[in-house]
Amino acid sequence: MAGDGALITFEGIDGAGKSTQLRLLARSLRAAGHDVVETREPGGSPGAEEIRRLLVEGAPGRWSGETETLLFTAARRDHLEKTIRPALAAGRIVLCDRFADSTRVYQGAARGDLRAVVDRLHAELIGVEPDLTFILDMDPAAALTRGLARRSGEDRFEELGAGFQSRLREGFRALAREFPARCQLIDAARPAAEIAAEIATHAEPVAAGAPA
Repeated sequence: MAGDGALITFEGIDGAGKSTQLRLLARSLRAAGHDVVETREPGGSPGAEEIRRLLVEGAPGRWSGETETLLFTAARRDHLEKTIRPALAAGRIVLCDRFADSTRVYQGAARGDLRAVVDRLHAELIGVEPDLTFILDMDPAAALTRGLARRSGEDRFEELGAGFQSRLREGFRALAREFPARCQLIDAARPAAEIAAEIATHAEPVAAGAPA
């Protein structure tokens, strides 16, 4: 465990429903009496939110994989210092929409062979792993259609296309095999309530270990 609280993260390709499932789990945990923090990456603190705009807006080719890795790590470090560590130290349950696994997959695999660089920066500057990670898995074409339909203005990675999304999916599935003790691969092509019930079943034992 990363502290007195618990860190639970949601990962997967764009449009897989991470934000929806995070909100549903937060509601369930609060109903059970837990103190929950909802946050996201890139972002989650004032400084990290400023960096977020650099990463998710603009042309798809705006940054190289190396530059993206540095920007994501800088945002994550600020998020860790300002939001995650204080919440964990206070015994809260932190639910985060994306964390280091996204950088391992997006920049470490799908954007080039940078995994060793990503891991080295993570070990030296972040040094925190989630207690539990949900990887929401679904057909990349369906997820991409859903993601682009949001017209959020933060579509830089979606605009890299279907081939990129397919590589991401394979990267996340490989990550689930690499870290089976903390990663739960979730079929996200189902009704939201059904998915939420499965997620809650896995999350409840982790939450039970944090102060209620």
